Amino acid sequence: MSEDNTPPRKKLVLKKPASQTEQNTGTEPQKPRLRSGARARNVALANFAESSTTADQTIKNKIESRPLPRTAGYAKHRPSLADRLSRGAQTIEQFSGTQKNTRKPAVVKGDSSYEASKYPRQEPRRQRTQFQHTEIFRVFAPCPQGLEEVLFEEISALGFENVEKGRAGCAFSSDWMGIMRANLYSRLATRILVQVSHAPIMTEDDIYELAYDTPWEQWFGAEHTLRVDTSAIKSPMKSLMFCNLKAKDGICDRLRDREGERPSIDTVRPDAKVHLFLSSDSATLYLDTSGESLFKRGWRLDKGEAPLRENLAAGILALSGWDPSMPLYDPFCGSGTILIEAAWIAQGVPPGISRPFGFERLRNFDYRRWKDLKADALSRMAPRLETPLYGSDINPHAIAAAKDNLHRARLSDASIFFDVKDARFTQAPAERGWLITNPPYGERMDPEDDTLWREWSSCLKKEFANWNVHIISSDLDLPKKLRLKPKQRIPLFNGALDCRLFAFEMVSDSYRNK
Repeated sequence: MSEDNTPPRKKLVLKKPASQTEQNTGTEPQKPRLRSGARARNVALANFAESSTTADQTIKNKIESRPLPRTAGYAKHRPSLADRLSRGAQTIEQFSGTQKNTRKPAVVKGDSSYEASKYPRQEPRRQRTQFQHTEIFRVFAPCPQGLEEVLFEEISALGFENVEKGRAGCAFSSDWMGIMRANLYSRLATRILVQVSHAPIMTEDDIYELAYDTPWEQWFGAEHTLRVDTSAIKSPMKSLMFCNLKAKDGICDRLRDREGERPSIDTVRPDAKVHLFLSSDSATLYLDTSGESLFKRGWRLDKGEAPLRENLAAGILALSGWDPSMPLYDPFCGSGTILIEAAWIAQGVPPGISRPFGFERLRNFDYRRWKDLKADALSRMAPRLETPLYGSDINPHAIAAAKDNLHRARLSDASIFFDVKDARFTQAPAERGWLITNPPYGERMDPEDDTLWREWSSCLKKEFANWNVHIISSDLDLPKKLRLKPKQRIPLFNGALDCRLFAFEMVSDSYRNK
């Protein structure tokens, strides 16, 4: 067949499917998806980073109006990070009070100047930036999702300024003394993160520049070990691991250029911990002042089968409206987390009084001020616990673990009355009070067998009239199984589990005899 008679080739055209927004035209907008755990924390950091400076929007508009491709190396003809910051963004000098260090050109081995530049200690490089304890920082305190309101009230009650409530955390302003106080007193925060720098970025190399321009020598140096963690939401960066490496290199290169040595990396128990958070067009660097998570009070070694974290237990007590002068009972006490947290609240024990913190290993740590702060906290504690607290569990090993935790929390045996009992056949220890508990749910329960809930419900109706009952559970049908109508359902996350804190008000004539 000749070329003139060749039939034209068919072309396959793939039609782009209609977007979700087009399909839902005319319908109600869907509610935002709830996130838990690390995802919720990343959303909170994103909201915090976006609100930390108003100048970033100006830079964002300039970046969007002139898109540039991502490159593996430095872009030769684009504005530098310092140029873009000087046109309206918040400068790094606001955090450090120093000017950017001028880097020297690279020296190739074999050159005559190689030996002269091989040992940077020949120059007086240890000129650390003087740390000012009166400098005001922007701080972010993450917390379990669902505790934002009570965390906001806690931080405000501690006297901090510019407190803002966000998703899975709160932001506030404080000097370094206040940062130490927040670590010592906060019962609900997971950790205290200090924002040390923030800037718009376009490539991975901008992360390096941001990390290099941050005055890390204020807080740590080559004598410390370092760990860098990276998280992101809606970031265009292809590899978070590569971004993490860029941030680490920027930190280490700055310290080596300034002081002649770089810190070693320790991913297990580092002296200094830096967190890099990436959003769609910006990067924020935080210094972790807490070290280990704040819910690790230092007293719990025996955790039981399904433990609550200590800050979540304290948050449940706050959400329930428990009066520390009223009796409290936990019929599924397990290792005693809720009751020990309640005892510390009633006695005024600071949650961080018995544990170390990350800021204690940093440079310019003021031991005298920290000692005075702890001494003042100890002087405010009640000499003894007057609140009647009761706990029971059907498992004797759980009660033994709870008593061990009680001793490690430096509470006397008379502080909490523990006993081995079946929750279905218990009696109210007082005429009125609060019952707050974390009963078994999920994999520990047979979903087809509701016998436990029916029998326990009958006990609650008969024995706990005039009590305020609060139950946390991932079983959203628990009120139906108990045949009780909750007056409140508060969404909470116990780790990755989507839970509810059900509130019931038991009335003396509200039960039916069975």
